[in-house]
Amino acid sequence: MKLKISLFFAFLIVSFNILAQDKNVTLPPNWFNLDLTSSGYFGISTEKAYTELLKDKKPKQKIIVAVIDGGTDIKHEDLKDVLWTNPKEIPSNGIDDDGNGYIDDVHGWNFLGSKKGNLAYDNLELVRIKRKYEPKYRSTIMSTVLDSTEKKEYALYKRVQADFGKKYDDASSTFPVYIAIKKVMDSVAVINRKEVPSLEDIEKYKADDETEEYVKKIIRKGAKDEGSIEKFYTTIKKGYEELEVMLKYNLNVNYDQRTDLVGDDYSNSEQRNYGNADVIGPKADHGTHVSGIIAANRINGVGILGVANNVSIMTIRVVPEGDERDKDVANGIRYAVDNGARVINMSFGKSYKWDKKAVDEAVKYAESKGVLLVHAAGNDNKNNDIEENYPNKYYDSPEAIAYANAHQKPDLSRFIPSRPEEMMNGQMGRKADPFAKPKPLDSAKFNLPHANNWIEVGASSYKDDDDLKASFSNYGKNNVDVFAPGFMINSTIPGSKYDEYDGTSMAAPVVSGLAALVLSYYPELNPTQLRDIIIKSVAKVDHKIKYKNDRDENVRVPFSEICVSGGIVNAYNALKLADSYQLSK
Repeated sequence: MKLKISLFFAFLIVSFNILAQDKNVTLPPNWFNLDLTSSGYFGISTEKAYTELLKDKKPKQKIIVAVIDGGTDIKHEDLKDVLWTNPKEIPSNGIDDDGNGYIDDVHGWNFLGSKKGNLAYDNLELVRIKRKYEPKYRSTIMSTVLDSTEKKEYALYKRVQADFGKKYDDASSTFPVYIAIKKVMDSVAVINRKEVPSLEDIEKYKADDETEEYVKKIIRKGAKDEGSIEKFYTTIKKGYEELEVMLKYNLNVNYDQRTDLVGDDYSNSEQRNYGNADVIGPKADHGTHVSGIIAANRINGVGILGVANNVSIMTIRVVPEGDERDKDVANGIRYAVDNGARVINMSFGKSYKWDKKAVDEAVKYAESKGVLLVHAAGNDNKNNDIEENYPNKYYDSPEAIAYANAHQKPDLSRFIPSRPEEMMNGQMGRKADPFAKPKPLDSAKFNLPHANNWIEVGASSYKDDDDLKASFSNYGKNNVDVFAPGFMINSTIPGSKYDEYDGTSMAAPVVSGLAALVLSYYPELNPTQLRDIIIKSVAKVDHKIKYKNDRDENVRVPFSEICVSGGIVNAYNALKLADSYQLSK
């Protein structure tokens, strides 16, 4: 056992920040708004646009941006003056003054609650699917007769079963490592009467055993890679909390508090009126950070500078700690559209769908009302041209269903037993040929019916070099439209505080803020035109970037191979292009 622990820690030391950008750097807090040429940081030239293009112009319209997320701290010093306020609703009178079906929806709505309180945690979608089909297919064997529908259900069940096993094994094997690291750091902090120990404190600490010696090595390396031991401790603490939630709630088949705390008829996709008015919710870190990137007050002299200067943030809570539910996402989109949002930011996603039809209909509704949807591509360094990622712009149309049926791989899992050596290695099929050439993608699927009011966003880093793609960011030559800054982004968090987060969740609101900025000066633009402007006005990347591809190979490719536009969004260019759209009318 000691040998296995030692090898695991040694592996962790080597791989902790493999292919990740260097965090041992101090960036300007507003770097994502800076101009590459004048500052050296690959921001989106927001400040240049304000200084050179907008200094003598006044915005024509205040744009409402809906943030569909996990809640927003509406009392934050940098957000309280940029909130959308429902003009027809009287606060806290317990009456639905505007008759829209939502009582006291002053700053938005929470679809994850009721009078009983709020739903903080939920399962991953794959767990919900597993729970649905397990009673039916747990005992399925080779001789079990299945009709065509059941075969599809069984194939899905087998896939979620395999994914569940992998995720559970990963979480349960990694969590003890975080426990060990956090335990040492907390113990040393207590001994030295500090909140976070110094590296000197760690060095002086006498390890109890071999495991703690490895932990000290990890702390030393982690502090170096993160730029400080304080940042490393924050990373460990956050990872500890996420893994605890993953094992206790996200992957717990027996956990389901939806009925008790939300109380809706979950099987009824048409149901609209449920939830409560608590748009902050139990944990508003993520949504608050997203909101600040879009619209943090640019004129109050405190905090940070959001991208857009004439915008109102509408808060819609549908994302728990776990996977969002399709019904809530659909209702969140509809609420935003019905209450005047022109842009909807969606910094969330998952690998499985439950009721995509409900989401598709809401997306179509948004398009019919002239609303742009901005979605984060995901943080698994996966190719979205290959991997499933929901929600997405493609509709579950008859054409899509026919395509899926025609390209469906036969499920042989019930008939071909695994070879013993593969079972020993945890592999349930043939090993991939490392020399085999990847099969070309069938481009026909990218022409299937889809929304034209949708932008998919990957995350970029601050330096114009071969590490420009954020190491975690998903990508896709056909399905990721643009990249935007999403690495070490400083923004608002609850309690009128600020912090740096990474993720495509941070890149999407950069684009949402840009969309709102353009619309505020050119409100006549429809979402298709706005999308076109944002994609065509990117700052092109004319060099190769490196990343690890879906075959786990380190590769260098042109930026145009990982997204549609081949570049990073740019506010200065977008505003100039928008102006030419108007002049050409």
